Amino acid sequence: MSIEEIIEKIKSGACVVYPTSTLPALGCIPNPKSLDILYKIKERDYAKPVSIGVVNLEQASEIAEVPSDVKEIIRDFPDGSLTIILKSKTELDDRLGGRKVALRVVSNPIAKKLLNEVGPLTATSANISGQEPVNNCEEAAKILNSGPYSVVSLSGECGGGSPSTLIAWHTVCDTPSSPHIEVVREGRVSRKDVLNWWRKRI
Repeated sequence: MSIEEIIEKIKSGACVVYPTSTLPALGCIPNPKSLDILYKIKERDYAKPVSIGVVNLEQASEIAEVPSDVKEIIRDFPDGSLTIILKSKTELDDRLGGRKVALRVVSNPIAKKLLNEVGPLTATSANISGQEPVNNCEEAAKILNSGPYSVVSLSGECGGGSPSTLIAWHTVCDTPSSPHIEVVREGRVSRKDVLNWWRKRI
């Protein structure tokens, strides 16, 4: 299937497996109908929001309030290694976080090309909830295609290992007396390295 055909399927509501710098991601346009399908494919708890992949912080700013210090941490750590929870500009679907949203700037060139063409896509791991993810996009899509919904796939072998590190930014977890960030999930970047970076700034 050509990239053009895959893009048309995504725009029509299909889910796609695409490569990232860590593990294959399961993407869909972040609207209610496509999210319904994604959650059924993954057998994911509706109470657990999914992240969104963006091609750059300019694209992220269409969805969320992006403070200047987010640009600094993205610059200071390896490309694609962080997912950051920010305040959303509007009330989003609860499955995207409602008044906050987790955004990841992708680094894989195939993913960048895809997101340039179709806009932001969900960036949750391409596996059934509770199962170990695989590194190959086509293999991940084959596993996810075992149900009633068709999943398309881009070619790509991912590096594997730890997922991106998930950070709640100070704009969503601050209190007036205690400005801070929170490492929600330790991944490619260690909790220690993130918090050391933060302490050097304040």
